[in-house]
Amino acid sequence: MKIRAGYEIAYDCVGPTPMLLVLNVHPSREPDLLSPDRLAFDPPVAATSYRDMFGNTCCRILAPEGRLTISNDFLVRDTGNADHQAPDAEQIPVELLPPETLVYLLGSRYCETDRLSDTAWSLFGGIRGGAARVQAICGYVHDRITFGYEYARPTKTAWEAYMERQGVCRDFAHLAVAFCRCMNIPARYCTGYLGDIGVPPADAPMDFSGWFDAYLGGRWYTFDARHNAPRIGRILMARGRDATDVAISTTFGSCRLAGFKVVTDEVAETVGA
Repeated sequence: MKIRAGYEIAYDCVGPTPMLLVLNVHPSREPDLLSPDRLAFDPPVAATSYRDMFGNTCCRILAPEGRLTISNDFLVRDTGNADHQAPDAEQIPVELLPPETLVYLLGSRYCETDRLSDTAWSLFGGIRGGAARVQAICGYVHDRITFGYEYARPTKTAWEAYMERQGVCRDFAHLAVAFCRCMNIPARYCTGYLGDIGVPPADAPMDFSGWFDAYLGGRWYTFDARHNAPRIGRILMARGRDATDVAISTTFGSCRLAGFKVVTDEVAETVGA
């Protein structure tokens, strides 16, 4: 299938402001692009790209004083398959995990494993390790947290989401990631596009989405505590320890978000395409 994706995001800056942007698709999805994934700036600004330590494509700019609009509109090919499931995938003992996965066992800015460890073991310690344990975590988080954009808060952590029982997709992902790490399962936070493809359309503006990967049986598998069901059409943008590593923008100065629009729609295939 073909998916049209993109965004239009506007910032008002009090003065020239350095910014780091994580708004491109992840390098793993670049071969699927059917049109350029290119950031456009109004007014035009110089931009340089680099790969961060997690393999994400990042962009550096100096935003001018006043209004800056960042936009993109591209087509990407997708398999149309739902998230791969592996119910028998086993948990790998910590001593046998590949070194590059170990960072995803540690606590991080939004995933306080120290505060959630006792709770995690009391809830999931009796479940056989592996995919069954991760799925139990997703089910618990899905049931515990009530979703609502009015509950969004950029500083909210996994512990706070657990206590408040309210949040947005990033809060579902942070809590599930923290629980997995408490149970010695490497888990990394993911962000990207997830349109209403194969499900009834949501009565809310489109947004970027947050989910997570868990390392089981020698590879990474996608899980989504917010929806708690396999979904079609995920387009990965970035992954890291938590939302700190994959923020769509990090500003080094005073800026106000002045506009935000995201598009993720399936495009009808033409005959012979």
